[in-house]
Amino acid sequence: MDMSIRDRIRGGDAEAFEQLFDEFARSVYGHAFRLTGNQSAAEDVLSLTFLEAWRLRHRIDAGGGSLRPWLLGIATNVARNTRRAARRHDDALARLPRAEQVPDFADEVVGRADDAERLAAVQRAFGTLRRQEQEVFALVVGSGLGYAEAARALDISVGTVRSRLSRARRKLEASVADREPPRPAEQVRGDRVPAVRSAREENR
Repeated sequence: MDMSIRDRIRGGDAEAFEQLFDEFARSVYGHAFRLTGNQSAAEDVLSLTFLEAWRLRHRIDAGGGSLRPWLLGIATNVARNTRRAARRHDDALARLPRAEQVPDFADEVVGRADDAERLAAVQRAFGTLRRQEQEVFALVVGSGLGYAEAARALDISVGTVRSRLSRARRKLEASVADREPPRPAEQVRGDRVPAVRSAREENR
């Protein structure tokens, strides 16, 4: 994005801001979905991110590269606040008297995905990470930001980005490995039978 667009946004040009939305809305939504794991929540984060970006437009540097890291940093903060609000809401509901249970159709919707089981496993593994690790992983691995860009987006050092990402990867690898079902002994023995038979047949 050239400097004139940045200056126009800083000056409150609605048309320039619309161009910003068109260019980065998909990227912001993808990042929000990776952090929330929920389509409706991601849509809310998308809307709130650009509302917040408009409010903070005066903070855009006159020069610099893409505004994508700046937007993803805002989206990360919005998602963080959204999760806090959701927890407070859930806590309030938990204190209410139990009403008749309403069927939850979330599993049915997820079940329509081609790889629903793998998606669920990945989401569970991602959920074991600390919030700071989730944010770094989503920015670097999910959104493809470089370490320096992720550091600017989260207002932390590049070294912190590296260490959090390293911890996140180790935890995810361990979590996925723990969830892989072991091969039954019968199946292992069964796999070996044809090889043994073929060797015996060759010796006949």
